[in-house]
Parts: sequence; C-alpha cells; structure tokens
Amino acid sequence: MLKIATLYPKTSPWGEVLSTWERAVKEKSGGRIELQTFYNGYYGDEAAMAGLIREGSLGGAVMSSVGLAKFHQPILALQMPGLFTTWAKLDAARDAMRPEFEAGLRDAGTTVIGWYDVGMVSAFSRGFPVRAPADFKGRKPWQWRDDAIVKHFFQAIGGVTPVPLNVAEVLSALDSGAVNALLQSPLAAEQFQWAAKLDRVTDLVFGPSVGAIVISKKQLDAIPADLRQIVLDTGKVAASALKNRIRTEDAAALARLKDRMTVVTLTAEERNWWSGRFKRTRELLAQGTFSPELVTRLESMA
Repeated sequence: MLKIATLYPKTSPWGEVLSTWERAVKEKSGGRIELQTFYNGYYGDEAAMAGLIREGSLGGAVMSSVGLAKFHQPILALQMPGLFTTWAKLDAARDAMRPEFEAGLRDAGTTVIGWYDVGMVSAFSRGFPVRAPADFKGRKPWQWRDDAIVKHFFQAIGGVTPVPLNVAEVLSALDSGAVNALLQSPLAAEQFQWAAKLDRVTDLVFGPSVGAIVISKKQLDAIPADLRQIVLDTGKVAASALKNRIRTEDAAALARLKDRMTVVTLTAEERNWWSGRFKRTRELLAQGTFSPELVTRLESMA
C-alpha cells in the first residue's frame, strides 16, 4: 500500500483523477500494489506532508509548489507574480527548468511522477474592490503560512498586515470575517468553498499556481521493478490528465465567478501599479529567498 496525501477534496477534479489513478494501479497490478489517497488535508498542510514524506511515514503527495518548496525551494519561483501569465509561457519556463528542479527533488529524496497546475491566480475580496495593490491596506488578506511569494508581495506593497493561516483554516476565517481577501486560482477558491464567501474578483492574472505528484524515492525503490513501473506509468497519465483538466476547469470557474461576482476591471494606469509591485516583489525575493540569478533567468523567460 502506497499512501498519497493531498489538500484537495475527493469530490474535486483533482480527486476524480486521483481516484482513477488508484483504480488503474490496482487493475494493472492485479491487486499486488494499491494506492490509498487521503484527501482534505488529512495529514495536515503541505509542509506537514513534506515532513512525513521525509521521515518515511507517508508515501507521497499531490501538492502545489508551496509544498514542493519544502524539498527544493527554487520551484516556488515559477509562481513569482507578473511573469508567466499564460500557460504557454509557464510551459516553456517549466520545461526549461525541469531538469534542475527534478534533480533538486531527487536530492531531497523524492521522485516527480508528473507536473500539473492549480490554476491562474486572481485577487478576490468581500465588501471592497481591489483595484490596486494598495487596496489591501487596512484589510485582512489571507497569506498561506508557507507561501514566500505572497508574503513578499504584501511586503512590497507596504502597510499591509496579512492574516497567516494554513489552508484548512481559511474557510472559518472567511466565515468569521477574520479574512476578507485572498489570492488564489478560481477553481481552488470554488473547491475549497471560499468563493461563496467572496463577492468581487479583480480582472488581472497574478501568476500561476503549479504543482506536482511526488513520491518518496525510498518507498518507490522498495517496490518490485514491475510494480514500480506501473506506478510511474499510470502516474504520468494521471498528472497529464490533471494538467489538462485543471486548466480547462479553472477557466470555467473564473467565468462562473465573473457571472456571480462584481468584476473589477482595471485601467491601464492601474495595471501599471500592479506591474510595479510585482517587480518589487521579485526584487525582494532575489534578496535571499531565491538567488538573483534564478530570478533574472525566469524574468528573461517571461
């Protein structure tokens, strides 16, 4: 039995693909090996999952680059704001960086089964429009505790006090009013039930949220070669299905939310304000979170 964990609900598009992967492994192996997926953050946030994979008590995870950064931090740089605002740009950059990223993950004891996406990040709010980055001042935007990108973005604005929470804590914070704005992909906002608590969406792409299916190299190597190949082959199919499906469903989710919410359409001047804060965010990230060379390289790819 290979245990896989994820934050996503079983009823989500991610869960549906992972359930299909489980069945494929069982059928192709004749039941000699099975996957068991634990949903809804059963094993905690992605940082906790990464720790459990490292210590050997969890086989793998389907996680975003926030979790992957616990194994190899440069992967998170793909989510720097204002760079890869189309899937074509992201694909080109990720393909170019993949050998380095996967080598870094291997050095940390994990094997990449395949890459996928969480969606293109937008700004959502309740009770006020976000026309410019400065509109977060005096508000209560969510910051994922382990997301250095969002942390530095709010620092780049200045005067913003975000609310640091793990993913499982966000819904109740929205309910209570402790959080009234967030940066997230439309599909994830729907699937985690956050979108129902928000009423405005800003018509601007912050950047992509990316992820991968990773498995402990130690646990994978312990599986007989023929069964290991079944896990790898079916996992690659699952990751490809996730990437293609999530991109389509994320766009559909954004369309649904734009129909229901007030859409904040930006002027050219306002877009320039965002571009300036995005650039400043990348400058801050190059001062210790990522190497200046990595930031410059990814900027050139964009």
